[in-house]
Amino acid sequence: MNPLLTRSQQKSICSQLGSVRLKLLYKASIHGFTGAAFHQRCDNQGPTVSAGYNASGYVFGGYTRQPFSQSGQYVHDDQAFLFTFKQENLLKYPVTGPANAVRMIANSGPYFGDTLALVNGGQAKVYSNPGNYYNFNAAEMHGNDLNLTECEVYQVEAFKEFETPWRPMIWETEKRTKMMESIKVYSPTLSSVSQLRVLLIGPVGAGKSSFFNSINSVFRGHVTSQAIAGSSTSSLTTQFRTYSVRAGRGGKPLPIILCDTMGLEENTGAGIDIDDIVNILKGHLPDCYQLNPSVALQSEALGYRKFPQIKDKIHCVAYVIDACKVSIMPAKLEEKLEAIRRKVNIMGIPQLVLMTKVDEACPFVSQDIRNIYKSSYIKEMMQEASARLGVPLSCIVPVKNYSEELELDPNCDILLLTAIIQMLRFADNYFDELSDRFSNIQTKE
Repeated sequence: MNPLLTRSQQKSICSQLGSVRLKLLYKASIHGFTGAAFHQRCDNQGPTVSAGYNASGYVFGGYTRQPFSQSGQYVHDDQAFLFTFKQENLLKYPVTGPANAVRMIANSGPYFGDTLALVNGGQAKVYSNPGNYYNFNAAEMHGNDLNLTECEVYQVEAFKEFETPWRPMIWETEKRTKMMESIKVYSPTLSSVSQLRVLLIGPVGAGKSSFFNSINSVFRGHVTSQAIAGSSTSSLTTQFRTYSVRAGRGGKPLPIILCDTMGLEENTGAGIDIDDIVNILKGHLPDCYQLNPSVALQSEALGYRKFPQIKDKIHCVAYVIDACKVSIMPAKLEEKLEAIRRKVNIMGIPQLVLMTKVDEACPFVSQDIRNIYKSSYIKEMMQEASARLGVPLSCIVPVKNYSEELELDPNCDILLLTAIIQMLRFADNYFDELSDRFSNIQTKE
């Protein structure tokens, strides 16, 4: 059976339910528009998502964690909700009367309270009565078209976790200490570069500024916040900033500079301009340059470097992606990332992906960050990010930024430090290539 719910629609629904996926149980066009066919396929199957389709193009339905039966009774479910899609955007209507969330009717399909029923009375019909246990606008929900062209029911499956980590990690304080020390003593292989520059690129709210704050916290020895970070629908970072991390309070700067920019936005004229990113990559932008989404940088701008040196350029690019939003990334945003990646590829700059908010995306990881590589859900999100962004899985590093904590967690630190170590390794390869180019030029001369 081929599901009619698109991958994007499935992911939007799953994003409301945690680390789960959908398995198609019942398809009315195949099994029949009858209550008997529905119950034969769907009773006692645990949590489910039901979806109805009509000729007007509406996709709508509901979720319940209660297994279907033919008891004739109402069942309590305070997690139930109805939904519809406006284009690819999920509109959710939570249950308002949880004691009557779902009714188990023998001669009907999925029956949510006395509010919405699919395959009502064993026919390709919808019963709709907004206000009883769920509130919604009928025109918004299904366009007042109560004739079904299809009805599907999906089982909600939790991901099975790996018994052993698929990517080995050492979770020891000694490991953390060694990683910190190796970062402190790192030296770029090019003598003209004392600090490698890493550009953080990502959507608004993905955690670019929070990543710098988290790295800064690790080396400060306590949670701190230097870069502006938080939750907003538009970018909180409005300038191009270059941040040095110091080895403790009053310590020397580390051999890495994290460069922060405005967040990417899907709409044209919003968020950082791709031409500005190119100028940053080439080393033209000065620190604290005020970014303007509607006007790209001009060479006459104050502080513009017309002849940047290698030390001014970007040596590694890190795309910062929210693990909770990998599957529901807007197409226009994905196109922007693809355009940026092509520019970076042409310039030969190494790239990796920082996947943030892994604890929010997966309850198993939230319980213990050391479960990160035992989580099949996180691995699937990393694989999807790999496919969407066109980078190998080995170039994707999951991290948890400090956002609400007041004290450091050594295990979070190890993930964060691993990301920095990967940046240093990637930059080394880049510097080696540059050295080879210089050597070839000198040989020809």
